[in-house]
Amino acid sequence: MTDVLLSARDLSVRFGGVLAVNQVSFDVRRGEVFTLIGPNGAGKTTVFNLISRIYTPTTGSIDFEGRPLTAQPPHRIAGLGIARTFQNIELFEHATVLHNLLIGRHVHRASGLWADMFFTAKVRAAELAAREQVERVIELLDLQHFRDTMVAGLPYGVRKVVELARALCTGPKLLLLDEPSSGLNVEETDDMAFWIQDIRDELGITVLMVEHDMSLVSKVSDRVLAMNQGEMLALGSPREVQLHPGVVEAYLGSVDDVASLRREAVR
Repeated sequence: MTDVLLSARDLSVRFGGVLAVNQVSFDVRRGEVFTLIGPNGAGKTTVFNLISRIYTPTTGSIDFEGRPLTAQPPHRIAGLGIARTFQNIELFEHATVLHNLLIGRHVHRASGLWADMFFTAKVRAAELAAREQVERVIELLDLQHFRDTMVAGLPYGVRKVVELARALCTGPKLLLLDEPSSGLNVEETDDMAFWIQDIRDELGITVLMVEHDMSLVSKVSDRVLAMNQGEMLALGSPREVQLHPGVVEAYLGSVDDVASLRREAVR
């Protein structure tokens, strides 16, 4: 029997007169990379916001490890084992990379005010464990050189990696990546593909991704869901979805893009 980590059923959300997501259903299996694709305005990030509990669905349900996610307040989502990156990088710019990553461990804080004030043995042990976990993530993503650098002084591509690192520092079971290749050059995108595969294969973290770069989608995705205007178009392997006529028409459109898609699909 397939081990389903996240299950969305008949998700719909309406903002006034706009139906942003309409009857979307999918399962994310434990240990896979599942990707949402589609043109701008297709509803992909809205689905992410529903899972993150930023939005509440008008109808439908979301279960995480068999637990109703829509019953959870937004501040508890990270504690359940769901981490997220954003299209627009959200970091503390006037803190170092190390401090930003340590903030990611805050979700595991179990000590009280007095224990923190007196820096008890339990607090010291927790601090040591947090730093060890952060150092493992720094090593995984090759951030050693930037450990003590202020985020404000980092190139855009490195900031994207730091945001990914902070999400990993929460120790997630499910990692939501919202357009991880956005703003990256070809070499940086190749590195991102490598890290996503390592996150799944070495850390055992399930990945749910929104992405426009079809090359990255093809390299790392186990299954793909294509959306358009808030609705499902196709669900299957990257090759099956990329060659679906509705996806070609809605997501790509131009002759040049279709030709590029076909070359990518037959590799």
